[in-house]
Amino acid sequence: MAETYTPIEMLGKLVSFDTTSAYSNLELIDFVRGYLADHGVEAQVLPNEDGTKANLFATIGPVKPGGVALSGHTDVVPVVGQPWDTDPFDMVEKGTRLYGRGTADMKAFSATALALVPEMVAQPLTRPLHFCLSYDEEVGCLGAPEMIRQLGENLPKPALVIVGEPTDMKVVSAHKGMWFFRVTVTGKEAHSSQTHRGVSAVMNGARMIAKLDEMGKRLRDNADPSNRFPPPYTTIHVGVANGGTAANIISRKFEFICDIRNLPTDDPAALQREFEEWYTAEILPEMHAVDPNTGIEIVTENVVPGLREELDSEAEEFVRAITGDNDTTYVPYGTEAGQFQEAGMSVVVCGPGSIDQAHQPNEFIEIDQVHQCEAFLRKVIGRCRG
Repeated sequence: MAETYTPIEMLGKLVSFDTTSAYSNLELIDFVRGYLADHGVEAQVLPNEDGTKANLFATIGPVKPGGVALSGHTDVVPVVGQPWDTDPFDMVEKGTRLYGRGTADMKAFSATALALVPEMVAQPLTRPLHFCLSYDEEVGCLGAPEMIRQLGENLPKPALVIVGEPTDMKVVSAHKGMWFFRVTVTGKEAHSSQTHRGVSAVMNGARMIAKLDEMGKRLRDNADPSNRFPPPYTTIHVGVANGGTAANIISRKFEFICDIRNLPTDDPAALQREFEEWYTAEILPEMHAVDPNTGIEIVTENVVPGLREELDSEAEEFVRAITGDNDTTYVPYGTEAGQFQEAGMSVVVCGPGSIDQAHQPNEFIEIDQVHQCEAFLRKVIGRCRG
């Protein structure tokens, strides 16, 4: 007999797999594939290039285009260096909360959906229900694009997608995009007492970071206060910077990563071009005047589209009819929703748990949120019956 789980039991099972993005998610994917097979559901496992990770796609009901996709990422952020009170990969219930890495972000949505598979299979569905489980969302939404590319080619293409990121079960209609670029400054080493003979990679990199800060403040100061994103403008932030070897050596290398979180209506590529044009005119000539072998390299490393609001879209109408949520909610963080939208699907973000718990030590989800998600997904199943 096929094994069954309650949503909380399934969540505990999924949390037990250490799917930190730096590691493989194949053990979790293999468990899900086997579980679905035991209930008569065939899953497509879609590995990455080197076979160390995989997406999973499965359809319950008629295997045809249309229907509803339930989308969730399987990876979690690291726990190293965080002060956890319990084993982060052994879910613990305390009072009204379930503690463990991924409880809020975002295994609870997928766990609840998987726990309801026996009910899905037992229903005479006229609209298909699809599972889309991805890898490497936490490091830039890297896994979903290949699965999405196959929708409509090798896999049936859903009409609408519910991305189950933590929203306290509120309907999120729009979110910002992500645009990361890495800058490497190559200077010329010299003794720090002879600054005229060297080119400091650190000092020039600091000027570049100051320019990015200036651009970010300009966006802030020119923001439309009626914009509903928190904050209501595209942000520019440098969170990682490394360079130099000693205090008395003019540095040869400096590197930093810039993180742009753009409004869906803004063009982050234009901001990067503005930055490149500035340093090409203002900094490079000074560096080359001392040594032509110095330079600046910029590489765009990660691009995740924002989710644009589509008023009265199929996904919004479908989900709002279930939740009764008539408010439009915008969030500043990114998800895979924009990638589905760019591929022509109608998308909303709606899932259990609070984003405030994401990436935190002692991450937790309120048990009531799991129950709300269970009730929500039961209504999704009901609306796919006819």
